[in-house]
Amino acid sequence: MIWSYFIVFALLSVALWTTGAWAAWRNRRRLAFAATGLGLAVFFAYILIMWITLERPPLRTMGETRLWYSFFLPLAGIIVYSRWQYKWILGFSTLLAAVFVCINLFRPEIHSKTLMPALQSPWFAPHVIVYMMAYALLGAAVVMSVYLLFCKKEAGTDREMEITDNLVYVGLSFMTLGMLMGAIWAKEAWGHYWAWDPKETWAAITWLSYLVYIHYRLYRPRSIRPSLWLIIIAFCLLQMCWWGINYLPSAQGMSVHTYNLT
Repeated sequence: MIWSYFIVFALLSVALWTTGAWAAWRNRRRLAFAATGLGLAVFFAYILIMWITLERPPLRTMGETRLWYSFFLPLAGIIVYSRWQYKWILGFSTLLAAVFVCINLFRPEIHSKTLMPALQSPWFAPHVIVYMMAYALLGAAVVMSVYLLFCKKEAGTDREMEITDNLVYVGLSFMTLGMLMGAIWAKEAWGHYWAWDPKETWAAITWLSYLVYIHYRLYRPRSIRPSLWLIIIAFCLLQMCWWGINYLPSAQGMSVHTYNLT
């Protein structure tokens, strides 16, 4: 099964991402871009092979979504590095990606070709992929927040807060696009755009929490530390929306959005 080869692609990708992060610290930009880009290509090649082998988008189980998250984290890191030359971000994005890769290595899942009828929609793949990109960008934003709160002696500079704001703006834009795609998909599959399913409820809570951050920044631009704490709280809500609902009693046997674990 293709999953048995994951360790080869994973270790090679993480090694290349680590090389890229090291190169960024050493101000070797060409090597940083080359190594990170090659690592992304290797990891995405595995996702494509898995897609072809399963004959469906690898997005059905929690482990499969972790694959996409592991891919998008270094992608978000290299985008931030390219735009703002913030060299440490590649190290943090690589570390987070490695954590999710290790979870998949130590907790392998059974991946079948079966998709329930509702998932056989053209909206399935773009909806989940866009959401994973949003989660990666918002993950980079929370890394910035933790760094500014706990690793720096002084509050964040205007440049650092600009980076954090932009990560939230773009991440929330992707999240909004994902919600709209999900609503259209739900209309086609179940006959309604929104049903206040537990997943939908937490998605709305998460979306509103980031909207609170944006408005707080607009009205209190000099209030840095509360803003950073808002990002951390919003990201905790995001985790609840992503995988936490699988453990809610209200979602057991009722939610059509809980990830299939087998």
